[in-house]
Amino acid sequence: MIPEAAETLAAAIPAAGTRPLSLFRRRGRSAEDEAGGEGRADVLLVGLGNPGKRYASTRHNVGFEIADVLADRWELPRARKRFGGLIAEGKVRPGGPRVAILLPQTYMNESGSAAGPARGSLGVPLDAVIALHDEIDLPFGEVRSRLGGGLAGHNGLKSLNEGLGGPDFWRVRAGVGRPKSSDPEIVSAYVLGNFRELHEDVLALIAAAADEAESLVERIAGEPEPVPDQQNRAE
Repeated sequence: MIPEAAETLAAAIPAAGTRPLSLFRRRGRSAEDEAGGEGRADVLLVGLGNPGKRYASTRHNVGFEIADVLADRWELPRARKRFGGLIAEGKVRPGGPRVAILLPQTYMNESGSAAGPARGSLGVPLDAVIALHDEIDLPFGEVRSRLGGGLAGHNGLKSLNEGLGGPDFWRVRAGVGRPKSSDPEIVSAYVLGNFRELHEDVLALIAAAADEAESLVERIAGEPEPVPDQQNRAE
């Protein structure tokens, strides 16, 4: 089990993006574009991470980074504070699926307390929820997705399991690698530590995970676009 720490509200992720999270500052599409279907969503994406500058560049916060890239791609409006987190809502394209991206501000081990109420309010089925998270059981650069499965000692997934009412939600797993030791304190220090890989390789990992999440959104929403293989490797 990975112990979680506490800090203040997140404002930046300098190591990966070298800029503040754009969810905080985006204007996005016009109100007219986003008005249809407000209050409902086809898919809810939950980026897992810890708020606060102290954790902004860590492996454990890669879920926040993936979520931010998706919000940029989809030109979603600026995030609002709701459900104990920051949430941005809108369509992935004109006439496309309506999504909501949630960044819980509760800390990793309480993420479900934000995701559960968000899912209920937005009317999203459990199997239309996508968790975006780091995965130490995958080599750095590898990305996989799956529906349901174990919780792998990940406190964020454990909390989502409780808050969402079950484990049968989608996960996009961004491989960050594992330290040589299995000592819980060493593992915790590793995931709460900064990436040591090349900056461009970290960006490639985030982009590959965002690609996988986009494919899942289209699949879940029943769009006709083909879904690529569910395993990617960031080069």
